[in-house]
Amino acid sequence: MGDQRDYTERSYGEIDVGLGQRPGIVVIDFQKGFTEEQYPLGGAPLIMRSLENTARLLDTARACGIPVANCYTAYQGGLDMPYWKITAVREQFRLGDPSIELDPRIHEPGYDVVVCKKGPSIFFQTGVVPYFIKEQVDTVIITGCTTSGCVRASSIDSFQWGFRTIVPEDCVGDHEEQPHRDNLRDISRRYVDLSSADDLIPYLEKISANRRAAV
Repeated sequence: MGDQRDYTERSYGEIDVGLGQRPGIVVIDFQKGFTEEQYPLGGAPLIMRSLENTARLLDTARACGIPVANCYTAYQGGLDMPYWKITAVREQFRLGDPSIELDPRIHEPGYDVVVCKKGPSIFFQTGVVPYFIKEQVDTVIITGCTTSGCVRASSIDSFQWGFRTIVPEDCVGDHEEQPHRDNLRDISRRYVDLSSADDLIPYLEKISANRRAAV
């Protein structure tokens, strides 16, 4: 039957990514279409949990001067839209529709860099990478939804751009728990370190204190 060694025996996940000295945070698709129950994709428990924890993390990040890139997904119409298989995305996420508005709990106008993305990854054909390069970011913290879709795609792109990539498990969410768990387990074997809001808040505070001490 061939070699039956599992992931662990084949060395997956043996090396930690680790935290750098210049973190930045991306916030993926916490738009009202995902966070308000009136919409077909809105109000899933795991997504709402991740929204609350991300809001806590962002409060600390902004107080510490950490770069934040926020995004939403929206299209003019069918011409600029890829071949989504999700009816709610194809019909709802149109420019001008209230569903594309960022949830105010995670958006700070005047602080966050906000981009409209067309694909799953926040990095795909947006200005986020140049922004992070300008800010000398070496560590990207991924938050948002959904874990199995845009969070996974953004995590892989962050890895491919050479950033240390950290995913706080309680700051990302999905419509079902199983794909949430499966995808976190899979990307943590290959590309990212998993963490939590409670673990990352002291890290951000320490980074800020170190910068003040160095001035």
